[in-house]
Amino acid sequence: MNIIAFNGSPHEKGTTSAGLSLVCEELRSAGVEVEVLHVGDKAVHGCIGCGKCHRAGLCVIKDDGVNEYIEKTRLADGIILASPVYYGGIAGGFKCLLDRMFFAGLNLLYKPAAALVVTRRSGAIAVYHQLCNYLTLAGTILTPTVYWNNIHGASAEETRQDREGMYTMRCIGRNMAWLLNVLDMGKKTTPLPDLGPRVWTNFIH
Repeated sequence: MNIIAFNGSPHEKGTTSAGLSLVCEELRSAGVEVEVLHVGDKAVHGCIGCGKCHRAGLCVIKDDGVNEYIEKTRLADGIILASPVYYGGIAGGFKCLLDRMFFAGLNLLYKPAAALVVTRRSGAIAVYHQLCNYLTLAGTILTPTVYWNNIHGASAEETRQDREGMYTMRCIGRNMAWLLNVLDMGKKTTPLPDLGPRVWTNFIH
């Protein structure tokens, strides 16, 4: 089993990496492969709303690596999204990437997922909810935890002083490994539900 983890911070070895590494340690210790993709420092164009990805399954913008991330995520057994807090929201470049990846229709239905946030002081809950919007609408199964999925610190060293945050990160990793195993066993005896054809409407039809 393998997990794709996205580090949405511009800093490859910063606070977001420090929090994410705790989750990854627990997953790897349980025998789960984890690939961490540092994407927050990439020059990613925002979604242009052309809708062509719905037919092709890939984005028409092909020069910034987003399609590579889409393909990797489709092959994974689960996903982790990790972001710092920027003005009470997801880091800008990461938001552009997520909009395009998830709008293309990732195959994440019933796959385990987790969102985690690193903040100096506040704004973590708003960013957590924003990240969960992507995961919920993609039909993932959110990993259970013991508290809000955030850890505090202005530096990687400071995050290690947030003992409750560190505990929460480790619980995410342990619970996700457990969830992967439970789902794998369940698929052998219980078929996934048939949801029928997708229905699309808007407010004027």
